[in-house]
Amino acid sequence: MRITVFGANGPTGRLLTDQALASGHQVVAVTRRPGSLVPRAGLTVAVADATDPAAVATAIEGTDAVLSTLGTRFSKNPVTTYSASGTVITDAMTRQGVTRLLVVSSNILDPQWRPSGAYFFNHVLDPLVNRRLGRTLHEDMRRMEGVIRGTDLDWTFVRPSGLFDHPVVTAYRTAETSADGVFTARADLAASMLREVAERRYVRTAMGVITTAVKPSIVKLIWNEGVKKK
Repeated sequence: MRITVFGANGPTGRLLTDQALASGHQVVAVTRRPGSLVPRAGLTVAVADATDPAAVATAIEGTDAVLSTLGTRFSKNPVTTYSASGTVITDAMTRQGVTRLLVVSSNILDPQWRPSGAYFFNHVLDPLVNRRLGRTLHEDMRRMEGVIRGTDLDWTFVRPSGLFDHPVVTAYRTAETSADGVFTARADLAASMLREVAERRYVRTAMGVITTAVKPSIVKLIWNEGVKKK
């Protein structure tokens, strides 16, 4: 299968690209910074901004599926990364007859999502980090989902919870709309996307993804994801 990965230079996109190549797929890695991607058999690097219609059209030409791991940091200012790229990518796919699309979103977009047995997360971290500091980011994720829902594509919203780094794929669980849990390893997120491309269990709906085998320290997670990366 020929797969186009947007955000291929990001922390999840790199894992997704590596896993896809290891599984024998042909991968078009779309990035604005191609220098750090190691040349390998089966890998084509496309230099493109995901909001550039011409560049996106070229990147997805002849592909079987488009997988987007695009993301951005929390900001007090309005965020447009998700909705702008979603509009351009879906327009290009529609024009070229490419139908399969998976985009990374978040479990937070399910208004009923409240992880069980996670009092500190539900009453402290989620209101402060996700609903306040991450408000503009998640608002734009919601706009992106709205844009994609309005197409005829075979889309899947891939919704992780708190992302953390782990060196290998572990045990994880998926569920329709959202998944009950607080953490998702990036390696598991990437693996779940490749599995969904093959199995098509969540076409035109959302797939929550939760890691069940390992859990990071909440303090370490906040430091690595919210402080250290800034």
